[in-house]
Amino acid sequence: MEVTEKEQSETHLAGLEEMELNISHILERIERFTQLVSELLESRETMFKELSNEFEQRLIWIHREQMKKWREEIKELRLVDASNEEASALLNNARFLLQNPIFDS
Repeated sequence: MEVTEKEQSETHLAGLEEMELNISHILERIERFTQLVSELLESRETMFKELSNEFEQRLIWIHREQMKKWREEIKELRLVDASNEEASALLNNARFLLQNPIFDS
């Protein structure tokens, strides 16, 4: 009987040690997983900050380029307007000359 009780006790202890070992492995996995999640959250923050900065810079660049484009359009319109004014003045002079001919005698 002593042998059986001793064997049962040893078996029981071995079972407890195995259970403790399994629990220890699970706790290690929990710790690694928690660390991974923490690192991912930190990297997400960094990534979003970088993306946010890139988005902001790109938006500013787009705005700047659009402003250049519109300024160029305004410049071209002013040149066309000046050219039209000059052509109008020439046409008015020609009309005046046609309506009031000068005769050299």
